[in-house]
Amino acid sequence: MIEAYLAAWAGVVAAQASPGPNLAATASVALAEGRRPALFVVAGIASGMLVWSALTAGGLGALLAAFPLSLVAMKVVGGGYLLFLGLRAARAALRGETAAIRPATARLAPGAAWRRGLLVVLSNPKAGLMWAAVATFLFGQGLNAAEVLLFGPLGALSGLAVYGTYAALFSTGIAVRTYARAARAVEAAFAAAFGAMGLGLLVSGLRELRP
Repeated sequence: MIEAYLAAWAGVVAAQASPGPNLAATASVALAEGRRPALFVVAGIASGMLVWSALTAGGLGALLAAFPLSLVAMKVVGGGYLLFLGLRAARAALRGETAAIRPATARLAPGAAWRRGLLVVLSNPKAGLMWAAVATFLFGQGLNAAEVLLFGPLGALSGLAVYGTYAALFSTGIAVRTYARAARAVEAAFAAAFGAMGLGLLVSGLRELRP
């Protein structure tokens, strides 16, 4: 079991370290809000990973295979949410607001930051597919459902470490000062990133709806 866990964990860490919605959400809050709110975003992301791991251990992969439209729905909803974040970032860039993907009138509360991280990871079908692949691999190694479920906390802990590191890096003095000097450009970059990811998911989902 340990060998299977290590092999799956290596793949999960590589996926977590690569650019994507989780990284963008963490970085945007770290730059505009600071380390503490960004760490709450990270906690939300880790919580979402626990949800995905539980769902996949319970047979999400089989559900997606049996009902392909459920994956299409995930892509449309996830793409729509990422586009929403991108539009908010674009609005901030156009108005010159130093408020990465959030209203400029109030700081992001801990609960709101946690929910943002949770929603970002739960609305990302790629995260669901990754966890489904992990569960499939672990089941293929002879593990039972309980043992596959136990892998979830390991993936969540690595998520805390990976995205926590990004939160620390993007909330450093030099990063924050750079953001303050180039807020519009940074907001525009986040708008483009979220917009591209969201549009890609939407287009993929809508294509699959064609007869």
